[in-house]
Amino acid sequence: MTVSDTFLAEVAALLGPRGFTRDADLITPWLTDWRGRFHGRACGLASPAGTPEVAALVRLCQAHGVPIVPQGGNSGMSGGATPDDSGGALLLSLRRMNAIRSLDAASRRITCDAGVILQTLHEAVAREDLRFPLTLGGKGSATVGGLVSTNAGGTQVLRHGSMRAQVLGLEAVLADGSVLDTLTPLKKDNRGFDLKQLLIGSEGTLGIVTGATLRLLPAVAERIVIWAGVPTLAAARALLLHCADMAGDALEGFEVLPQRCLDAVLAHLPAARAPLAEAHGWHALIEMVADRNAAAGLRALSETMLADAFDKGLVADATIAANETQAEAFWLLRESIAPAERARGPAVQHDISVPEERMPAFVEAIVPQIEAAWPGTEAVAFGHLGDGNVHFHVIAPPGIGPEWERGEGKAISRQVHDLVTQWGGSISAEHGIGQLKRDELARLGDPVALMIQRQVKQALDPRGLLNPGKLLPLAPPDARP
Repeated sequence: MTVSDTFLAEVAALLGPRGFTRDADLITPWLTDWRGRFHGRACGLASPAGTPEVAALVRLCQAHGVPIVPQGGNSGMSGGATPDDSGGALLLSLRRMNAIRSLDAASRRITCDAGVILQTLHEAVAREDLRFPLTLGGKGSATVGGLVSTNAGGTQVLRHGSMRAQVLGLEAVLADGSVLDTLTPLKKDNRGFDLKQLLIGSEGTLGIVTGATLRLLPAVAERIVIWAGVPTLAAARALLLHCADMAGDALEGFEVLPQRCLDAVLAHLPAARAPLAEAHGWHALIEMVADRNAAAGLRALSETMLADAFDKGLVADATIAANETQAEAFWLLRESIAPAERARGPAVQHDISVPEERMPAFVEAIVPQIEAAWPGTEAVAFGHLGDGNVHFHVIAPPGIGPEWERGEGKAISRQVHDLVTQWGGSISAEHGIGQLKRDELARLGDPVALMIQRQVKQALDPRGLLNPGKLLPLAPPDARP
């Protein structure tokens, strides 16, 4: 696809030298996704300074038929912010739009531009003795707009829900350049469809998120982190239910990992130490938190909860972090699973979910099934047990090169997705569809749901210029308008 000089000149005039560049050295770092799996080209990099400029830019793109690929921190896991290799799309960066528009501590809400980085958001609200209850490993680069567009999850979904639950209002530029403004939050509003929810998780295919109003919570005043060893994943789920019953809202996180994951991390981090003296089939990382009003009783609650778990035979061994340093060391073990895995060699990663109550049986069934079907591989599941979401990774046999991911790895992923679907689950729990899983969604997605999504896309973006080739699979030839 060729882009006219007239279009490029009009974009340059609209945005100025700070807002538009065709310099390859400046554009190239943003043409590859975070995992390095997808590479593309773009006719230029646009960096508007505010919503009016985004709207005007979109109108220009509509007039000239130029596709737009919105991008936040470029830290997504599914290639959803990478253009194709035609070179005809305009890469739209929201990173210059990084203003916090308002922070209402009394109402516990903040309104900010889409380009605000998650860590910056955390720091801003912490100064008001508040917190934003969503965090993830890429908090230093992930932006609010990206988090909204992918409905990001993280380690606190168990208590607070995904990004969808944090958004009180949205501002977005639609495909025709009009601006949808629902930033003012209303607890009760029955004026038809909740349009902000339609945009959340749509990966920039229905509109470009330019601002958001988000809910805040009181800052954490006390935190207790527990490491527990259990024999099976079923035992871990029993422990989770016990903790939820006893702790209620104080239970903020419940992560699980098998012994083989812990062993890999300990080998990868020479200074790390196992939290427990003996090996166990599975490990649970439990986080309890309290605000200022409940902080005094949190440790007693945690100790009572854990003692009761021992009495009921729900844990084989456990330890409570003695201080914040040890608590962070426990979390470092969990967060180092992926780096330890990468050090071993190629792997295919699957971000999947099944109904929470079926997760132990699911993992118990498919780990040996995959390993038997693909000799020499190692299958591991770890992650957010309380959300019914685990990261199911299949590690290549020793000595295999990166080409394995594109060959056998793709076939393995296909089998994993088949099994997830058979168990009533989702092939994407929190990382989105992007380019990575678009074809698999076409193969396994509910035809009625896909039809409705295509119809919504056609209604809001009839020319298909917003983030083309992402999320939505093409309709069958006989079903296209």
